[in-house]
Amino acid sequence: MKLLKEFKEFAVKGNMMDMAIGIIIGAAFNKVIDVLAKQVLLPPLSLLSDGLSFQDKKFILRDAVIDTSGDLISSEVSIAYGALLEVFLDFIIIGFTVFIVVKAMNRLRGKAQDVKDETVVTPKDIELLSDLKSLMEEQNQLLRSKVSN
Repeated sequence: MKLLKEFKEFAVKGNMMDMAIGIIIGAAFNKVIDVLAKQVLLPPLSLLSDGLSFQDKKFILRDAVIDTSGDLISSEVSIAYGALLEVFLDFIIIGFTVFIVVKAMNRLRGKAQDVKDETVVTPKDIELLSDLKSLMEEQNQLLRSKVSN
């Protein structure tokens, strides 16, 4: 019963929905980055390198052995460093994109928390805290003026 109650609190507080939304957006974001890396950035790099396909690049440690009848005796052993380059490029693109998105979100959050900036609606809790701070400063000034008199 306690476990069910805890799960209900978890689901009702929005944590489960926040996680689900984050996972869905993350999956969609991954598709966008994958296309950006493989179909937008890698082709010009391949063109600059005279048609070199990074996907096919590998160090061959042992060639495949085929007998006279065309049957495969032993398969090729290789290190596919081209695939690693593509994944590394994906990682760099994702990291940079996340950095830009977080930077923009922080700028918007900063504007939203600035009570004096009227271009963005300030959240009610920040507004109330700002009013409370102003009242406390006013009260402190009144107390200082009474003490100095």
